[in-house]
Amino acid sequence: MMSDDAEQQAEEIEVLKSIYEGDENFKQVDSKTYQYKYIDGEKTFILEIIWGPTYPTEKPSFNLDIFYNQNLLPSVKENILSIVNAEADQWVGCAMTYTIFEGLKEKVKEILEAQTEEAVIARVEKITIADQNESKKPEKKEQLSKAQKRRAWDRAEIGRAGEKPRGWDWVDIVKHLSQAPHTPS
Repeated sequence: MMSDDAEQQAEEIEVLKSIYEGDENFKQVDSKTYQYKYIDGEKTFILEIIWGPTYPTEKPSFNLDIFYNQNLLPSVKENILSIVNAEADQWVGCAMTYTIFEGLKEKVKEILEAQTEEAVIARVEKITIADQNESKKPEKKEQLSKAQKRRAWDRAEIGRAGEKPRGWDWVDIVKHLSQAPHTPS
């Protein structure tokens, strides 16, 4: 028999699938991880909600540390997390994934106002690439003349013991028989 939490999780999965069917911004990563992409003009971010084993009697965890959100300012991330944590505290014991996703939708514009392009550019400029002045030249491959290549090829075919590899003089029977004219007997 399924536990009460597992039963509620199964019901919520069905509800989420039916509500978000056809919504390109919603993604079910696995049976316990869900993502929603928020868009305000050119500014976007993804909120990931991860259910624990006893969800919904415990709060899910929220993740903004995914590659897609790499340009999201730390202050904006903190703001988002404080909003979703406050919302989740109110709904402990109930299915809350839809409520959190939708509640955040209403606040996206005000959240992303702090995400200014100047701040992102300034943050990116702080990131330095180690040893930018040091130029690395690609290693050149050794250039062999035709004679050197031929000698290397001949050595490889004969082998280290001076013997030719097994089957070097074998005849391809299919090729041989296809060259001979067919005469019915």
